[in-house]
Amino acid sequence: MSKRTTEIPKDIKDLSFEDALNKLEEIVYKLESGDVNLEDSIEIYTKGTQLKQHCQKKLQSAQEKIEKISLSQSGDPSGTEPFDVD
Repeated sequence: MSKRTTEIPKDIKDLSFEDALNKLEEIVYKLESGDVNLEDSIEIYTKGTQLKQHCQKKLQSAQEKIEKISLSQSGDPSGTEPFDVD
């Protein structure tokens, strides 16, 4: 299965993480309700995919900015280093 990327439209790129996540949750609710016809489902699913990609990029960007504070033996902050999630 190949990983397909979709160009994210400007209106989605301009959303904050929280707003994009809220819109994504609305889409999931609509699709799960089963009250959407097939053509609209495909369009909604595509927008959901774009919102998901946008949220992932925002999270990745935030993760890259996180730094772990190193403490000296006495417990005082001695510097920072990149945060490793692995």
